[in-house]
Amino acid sequence: VIMEHGFPSMKSIKSLKSLVRKRNNAQDVVKLFLQSSKSGWKMKPFLALMCAALLIFWYKTTNIHFEQTELEDADYAFDMAKESEPVDEKLDGLPRGIIQPRSDLELKPLWSSSSLRSKGADMTNRNLLAIPVGIRQKGNVDAIVKKFLPANFTVVLFHYDGNMDKWWDLEWSSKAIHIVAQNQTKWWFAKRFLHPDVVSIYDYIFLWDEDLGVENFTPERYLNIVKSEGLEISQPALDSKSPEIHHKITLRSRTKKFHRRVIINRGTKKCSNASEDPPCTGFVEGMAPVFSRAAWFCTWNLIQNDLVHGWGMDMKLGYCAQGDRTKKVGIVDSEYIFHQGIQTLDSDTFMILYSGRYFKRHSHTTFDSRTSIRRQSTWELQTFEERWNRAVEEDKNWIDPASSKARSKSNRRLRRGTNTHPHRVKHKRAQETATA
Repeated sequence: VIMEHGFPSMKSIKSLKSLVRKRNNAQDVVKLFLQSSKSGWKMKPFLALMCAALLIFWYKTTNIHFEQTELEDADYAFDMAKESEPVDEKLDGLPRGIIQPRSDLELKPLWSSSSLRSKGADMTNRNLLAIPVGIRQKGNVDAIVKKFLPANFTVVLFHYDGNMDKWWDLEWSSKAIHIVAQNQTKWWFAKRFLHPDVVSIYDYIFLWDEDLGVENFTPERYLNIVKSEGLEISQPALDSKSPEIHHKITLRSRTKKFHRRVIINRGTKKCSNASEDPPCTGFVEGMAPVFSRAAWFCTWNLIQNDLVHGWGMDMKLGYCAQGDRTKKVGIVDSEYIFHQGIQTLDSDTFMILYSGRYFKRHSHTTFDSRTSIRRQSTWELQTFEERWNRAVEEDKNWIDPASSKARSKSNRRLRRGTNTHPHRVKHKRAQETATA
């Protein structure tokens, strides 16, 4: 549609402007010009200049947009990377807004839309207690759970002896999650039922044994200390009267609220203030560890799916402390427990697969289950250490955060100053602009 003297109509000009705003390529712009002026455009100089001006305008706006995008990518590299991550191809059949990748362990009754414990509870501070249990320790577990439930804990019981029916007479039993798997260990249960996406709503995960006395332990006070001191991985100290204390660092100090290291001057393993390796510092034992949400995410990935006894893993937990293990891992002294040292997975119902047949511990066979379990645990310890060493050797980009090389690199970054970080550069620019 051409007006007099061969000039394009207003409708044609609006189409051009719309095309420029959409930043289509230059060929489309020229094509529209040719189509709109086919019958009346005689290559007048004015129209040629207009075409050139529009092309320059398109180039400038596109270039400015590209430069701005590069600046934003530099300032928000992490956030932009997260937002631009494509949805898993396996989920392409679903509209993106309906996808819910996380879950929890809250009970949902059939007659209500809220959880069983949400009424009157602080839902912004949720924690999880998970314990492997056998019927022989029912009384002790009852005492532990009664300490934790008033502190807004969700309770999960892993029944390793298959005997769950005898727990229903406890008043809190219907509020707990019961998981049954015959003759399985704590780490087997944790790897399969405490996936980080399932427990992501909980601030802290207590993965405890069943033979712990809690007369001198209060969960609320314990968590207050852990949070105030920035401990990502921790455990309550052990009462000195406990029959089994394997590492001196876990022994309660009567004069401290908490401690991160131990001094040992005698014996084969000596620890000083300069010691940087577990069990002198950065260490908790496997019977009563407590993990922050972030630390558990790392720990769950450290647990080997086929190595169920967990031997050797306590020496590596410090790598999941989300920072310096000598500062982020600690033992709480003011809230302590009594470790009874009762062997689990050793009740009358414990069955062993041996020579293709099951035997009861108290049957006529002389097969020693404890010896077999310890032999298996020792083999798993060796296997875990071999896997760790092989992984370290194969991952050429991994630098041990506890090594002198890593500390030297970190110190060099600190000496260069903090203003080189892109977020800090942006903040500094904003301050200068505000001042101006």
